[in-house]
Amino acid sequence: MKKETRSDVLIIGGGLAGLTQAAVLGRAGVDVTIIDREPPSAHLNAAYDGRTTAISFASHRVLQAAGVWDVMTKDCCPILDIRVADGTAPQFLHFATDEDANGEPFGWIIENRLLRKYLFENLRGIKNVTHLAPVEISGFTNTPASAGVTLKDGRALTAPLLIGADGRHSATRKHLGIGVKEWSYGQAAIVCNVAHDLDHENVALEHFLPAGPFAVLPMTDDENGNHRSSVVWTVEEKDVAKIIKLSPEKFDARLQELFGDQLGSVEAVSRPMSYPLGLMHADSYTGPRTALMAEAAHVIHPIAGQGLNLSMRDIAVLSELVVNHLKLGLDTGTPKLLADYENWRRVDTLLMAGFTDVLNRLFSNNMQSVALARDLGIGIVDKIPTLKGFFARQAMGIGGTAPKIIRGLPL
Repeated sequence: MKKETRSDVLIIGGGLAGLTQAAVLGRAGVDVTIIDREPPSAHLNAAYDGRTTAISFASHRVLQAAGVWDVMTKDCCPILDIRVADGTAPQFLHFATDEDANGEPFGWIIENRLLRKYLFENLRGIKNVTHLAPVEISGFTNTPASAGVTLKDGRALTAPLLIGADGRHSATRKHLGIGVKEWSYGQAAIVCNVAHDLDHENVALEHFLPAGPFAVLPMTDDENGNHRSSVVWTVEEKDVAKIIKLSPEKFDARLQELFGDQLGSVEAVSRPMSYPLGLMHADSYTGPRTALMAEAAHVIHPIAGQGLNLSMRDIAVLSELVVNHLKLGLDTGTPKLLADYENWRRVDTLLMAGFTDVLNRLFSNNMQSVALARDLGIGIVDKIPTLKGFFARQAMGIGGTAPKIIRGLPL
C-alpha cells in the first residue's frame, strides 16, 4: 500500500508565489505540504532567473505575514518617485511619494534570486510546513473529501484543499481540464542589471518606445558602493537574438543610447536574458477541491510591474478564506470557499490584464495620431491630483476591497 501523508493544504509548485503562500498559511497555524520538481539550489543559481521583482506596498504586507519582510529589506530598494514618458515627448507623468502615496514607498525592487533565497530560509523555520523538493508527480487523485497527488517514489499526498501554484504551464490546471485564453504580444523583455555613475535617487523610469516600454528600476548599491538599476527592455521578438548576441561593448552602447546621460555612464553587470511576453487567463480559477493561483491562473504583460503583485493578492485572499474556515472547524475545500475565492479575485485580475493589454497596445506603436492622444492624456492625468492618486493606489495594490493582510490586520 502507498504511504499517504495528509495535510490541511497541499501546494503544487515551489516558486515565489507557492513559497509565500505556504509561509503565510503555516505561520497562521495551517498544516501545509508544498512540493516542487526542482531542488532549491536550482532556483538560486544566477542563470535560473535574471529578473528583478517590483514589490508593491500591498505585497510587502503579504511578505510581512509570511515572516520574511524584515530580513529581506536590506536588499530591497524603495521606489519614491515614478516618471512615465512617451518616447521623446517633452512632458511626462510624475508620481511622488509625498504627494501621491501619503509618504509611503510605491514599492520596492529586489532581485528574484534573493527573494527566493529569503523565502527558502524562512520556510525552514516554520514547523508545520513540509517542503518536499525535488519530487515528481506521477498522477493526481480526487475523492469527495480530498484532492492530492501520487509521487513517482510511491508516496501519496492528500488534503481537503489543493492549491495549484505551478506556473503558466500548470499540470494542475491541465489535470482539471481548465482551458485558457492566451495570445503572444510578439515582444520579448530583455532584462539585466546595470551599474551607473550617478545616484538613481530612488526614481523608477518608464519610457514608452514604439517596440515597447523601456523601464529602469532602482536597485540597492552593490557591495562596493556602485550605483545599480535593473533594466527591462521590451523589443520585438524578431530582434531579440541579435541584441542578446551583441558584444558587451556594443550592448552597453545600445543601453547608453536608451539611457541618455540621466545616470551618467552605464554598464551591464549581469548577463542579459530574454523572456517572451504574452497574456494568459484561465477560464476558471477553481476545480473540485482545487484553487489555481499566480501564473497557473493568470499571466499579464509586465508593462506596469504587476505580475507577482497580482499573485500576492491571490495569496492574501486565499489565506483569509482558508484560515476563517479552519477557525470555524469548516471544510476548506468546499464549493463555497472556492467560489468566494474566484469571485473575489477574478474582477481584479481581469481589470489588470485588460489595463496592461490596452496600455501596451496604445503605447507600442509609432502612429502619430495615437501619439498625440497619448501625450494629451499624460498631460491631463499629471495635472489632476485625484486621478493621479487613483492610479497610484492601483499601482500600490491598495485599491478595491482589500483582504485583511493588505489592510495590515492579522488573519
